[in-house]
Amino acid sequence: MNKNKRIAIIGAGPGGLTLARILQQAGFNPVIFEGEISATQREQGGTLDLSEDMGQKALKVAGLLEQFKKVCRYEGEAAKIMDKTATVLFEEGPNVDEEHSGDRPEIDRKMLRQMLLESVNPESIQWGHKLLYATPLENGQHALHFENGVTEVVDLAVGADGAFSKLRPLVSDETAEYSGVSMVEINILDAKKQFPDIVELNGLGSVFALDDQKGMIAQMNGDGKIRIYLSFKAPYEWLHNNGINYDNLEEAKPELLKLFEDWSPELKKYIHYANGPIFPRHIYMLPVGHKWEHKKGITLLGDAAHLMSPFAGAGVNLAMLDASELALSIINHDDTDEAVYNYELKMFEYAGEIAAETKENMDLFFENNAAKTLSDLMKSHHVE
Repeated sequence: MNKNKRIAIIGAGPGGLTLARILQQAGFNPVIFEGEISATQREQGGTLDLSEDMGQKALKVAGLLEQFKKVCRYEGEAAKIMDKTATVLFEEGPNVDEEHSGDRPEIDRKMLRQMLLESVNPESIQWGHKLLYATPLENGQHALHFENGVTEVVDLAVGADGAFSKLRPLVSDETAEYSGVSMVEINILDAKKQFPDIVELNGLGSVFALDDQKGMIAQMNGDGKIRIYLSFKAPYEWLHNNGINYDNLEEAKPELLKLFEDWSPELKKYIHYANGPIFPRHIYMLPVGHKWEHKKGITLLGDAAHLMSPFAGAGVNLAMLDASELALSIINHDDTDEAVYNYELKMFEYAGEIAAETKENMDLFFENNAAKTLSDLMKSHHVE
């Protein structure tokens, strides 16, 4: 009977697509409504590590784990922690194959999304449907009102629509708040060919250079790009009142270099060599342990449910885990409402624990002695 329910998934990101894939495999026909007009409308972001107990677990349920293992980068698990002098305080990896790997291989977000897109029925995705708002109807149904004038009535609306979810206000009064951390994202395109010295410094994975309550967080991507997040503990207004011209990279570079004036010349190469897009980013979060009182016919997953900072690499992992837990609950219950209720209880518990850990990590990254504290913590986790 559940298979006859009209299930709407708002958002065609990894979470929404994972949910659709698992439900479709079980004979359901969910519809995905996505505001973007196509899969290529915007840049998809950087590299992701998928953990065995979250992202990979969801891919296994979706029947895509072996496909993932063929394309993921085990060497991307390599990591270095440095202070501002470029002294390496901790290093691990790289892991070069599945047999010798850890549990969090990397994959570019674009590749992951494409793999998921190709796994679902293409007719189930309604592109160019940007949700404006939803209204509750009788019997737990909801009317979804889209910017293009379309209105759809559904039995279950699932918000997989990110930080500023349009469905969240129907279940919760909480909104995404500024975390106190701002980032300036810069990119070094084709780093492997053009700047072998920075590739040698960076390695095949990630670098966390932390000092002075700020940081350079750099990630090697599968396409040879290095994506760098210059990170600052700062008031909300600072990002746009600091004199940096984000519309002109060459004008921005001197201002960015001033912010790291006494840092190692080796680390400042991340700024000198930048030759790609530049983006200012405020980091938002929901309160740790965010939950809501269950309402019939509507639920949330991923950032819509438990937005947190990126300092535990949990965002996409959690969204995909949520999707698999929700899908399995729907598949294994005769009553959809009971299925959603049980999913929410389970999700609140594990997401709350990870949100607390993420908040602790964020605070740690901006301590005065962050590099040493983080490296000591990592060493304690790697005791034989």
